Amino acid sequence: MRRREFIALIGGVVAWPLRVGAQQPAVPVIGYLSSGSPDVYPPVVSAFLEGLKGAGYVEGQNVAIEYRWAQGQYDRLPALATDLVRRQVNIIVAGALPTVLAAKAATSNIPIVFTSGGDPVDLGLVASLSRPGGNVTGVSLFSVALTAKRLELLLELVPTASVVALLENPANPRTKFDIAELQEAARAAGKQTLVVRADSEDALETAFAALAQRGVRALLVSGEPFFLVRREQIFALAVRHAVAAIYEYREFAKDGGLMSYGISLADVYRQVAVYVGRILKGAKPSDLPVQQPTKLALVINLKTAKALGLTVPPSLLARADEVIE
Repeated sequence: MRRREFIALIGGVVAWPLRVGAQQPAVPVIGYLSSGSPDVYPPVVSAFLEGLKGAGYVEGQNVAIEYRWAQGQYDRLPALATDLVRRQVNIIVAGALPTVLAAKAATSNIPIVFTSGGDPVDLGLVASLSRPGGNVTGVSLFSVALTAKRLELLLELVPTASVVALLENPANPRTKFDIAELQEAARAAGKQTLVVRADSEDALETAFAALAQRGVRALLVSGEPFFLVRREQIFALAVRHAVAAIYEYREFAKDGGLMSYGISLADVYRQVAVYVGRILKGAKPSDLPVQQPTKLALVINLKTAKALGLTVPPSLLARADEVIE
């Protein structure tokens, strides 16, 4: 069944219906496609709406937004993307690789603005960073490329770790790139690697039980949308099993994760909104270079460190961009 979903995601944001009729001026419609759920992403949506306002577009006034949420179920994405295409939206915002691939498969005409943790050229999303070609452009987080740096920071906190693990979602196509990057970085550091996989709540429990059984205390968590949805469960499991974990996005450390190194999702979605505004004003995605993050930050959560019984070295604290106490 097709219906318009304008959800009030944050306090102060009003959901406006799109009124169809001769007396109403036509407004562009943005399709917002996400693999997550609305109750998890309000700060990100808020940042996106803020960026849109800066570009001259206000939801309910001169632009409408159709939200589609997969609720962590990637197999729903193709149907949701197709629904937006049938709705004849003017542009699609697609966050994370599975979402982008679903949108790209659904249309070669409607502009798509993406976010992606992997290299968009290697992933086949664009022809090149400077000249994307086709109907797709966006912001590349280059999270995979920062794996070695995250490992370095994690080992500074737990230098005695002989094995470092990676938590991945097997349903995400970027998994193979994450694994390759970690294995290369771990070899250089003289460490062994272990990959644990999870795509459900039960699988997360099993993954952390496997880490405990092997005595693994150092973990890199992929910037996987499902893990953002289940972040509270991951934080609790990490403390329960005494696992020091580093995450890709500031939002993880802010909400209770031990440490993060990378971007802020809110900042990225402000960048996405800028491109959406430019395309709505006539720019072609093929002419808009793929953007990269403007700021990388190390965030340390001292409360979580204390819960894990860890003492953060002064040298690490001195390099932190943000310390949460």
